Amino acid sequence: MAEVVRCEGVTVVRGGAPILDDVSLVVNDAERWVVLGPNGAGKTTLLAVLSTLLFPTRGDVMILDELIGAVDIFELRPRIGFASSALAGQIPRDETVLDSVITAAYAVMGRWREQYERTDELRAMALLESMGAAHLADRTIGTLSEGERKRVLIARALMADPELLLLDEPAAGLDLGAREDLVTRLGTLATDPSSPTLVLVTHHVEEIPPGFTHALVLREGRVISAGPIGQALTSRALTEAFGLAISVVELPVEGGVRYTAHTSVGR
Repeated sequence: MAEVVRCEGVTVVRGGAPILDDVSLVVNDAERWVVLGPNGAGKTTLLAVLSTLLFPTRGDVMILDELIGAVDIFELRPRIGFASSALAGQIPRDETVLDSVITAAYAVMGRWREQYERTDELRAMALLESMGAAHLADRTIGTLSEGERKRVLIARALMADPELLLLDEPAAGLDLGAREDLVTRLGTLATDPSSPTLVLVTHHVEEIPPGFTHALVLREGRVISAGPIGQALTSRALTEAFGLAISVVELPVEGGVRYTAHTSVGR
């Protein structure tokens, strides 16, 4: 199985303190990874490293057989799809939803005078449809709700047909109905063998879509557990990561497993 990501001893230091501390990780082709941990665990920083937006202070990072620091990242980045709320602010607020997705095929934000093929428009519409956002095509980015914006960002991240897809808290801030609809759609994506390798960051096990195969649990920038999801996503690992006695429960569903977690509440 081909390696898509290899991190060896990756450390990111800011203000003299490590945000990531000696993280090693291998993600293979067709695997679907979830990264969990409390606030400040280093999850988003790890995703920034994998997206080539942040270089590590120490350690080696291989993405799609390219060593970060020894490759033209502007050639590598189109092979990586990245959806993050932080990127939403870089898209012009008056850009239409359809254009915001189409432009991703050419690694730009904001349509100007470019001419796009009809096939680009059809692909963008199909991706919006897969995320339940086709009805938003003519709306502008600035008028979208948080949930609508997240769906559009995922469609945009898929537009260039990436080999690696990175999703930073795609369900954060959504109400129950919107979360469950999005998790279901991401589960469909995860179980599609033609989908890219996936790495998804979340705080909550309830947001892990069915079909995810592996888990990485972080605390204060260090790896608590990593590997096949049934072995890495355990009550023991989450208890250590969150500093609270947590029980993880598996819930079999169509297409895989969903998870829930709870702790005992006493008087």
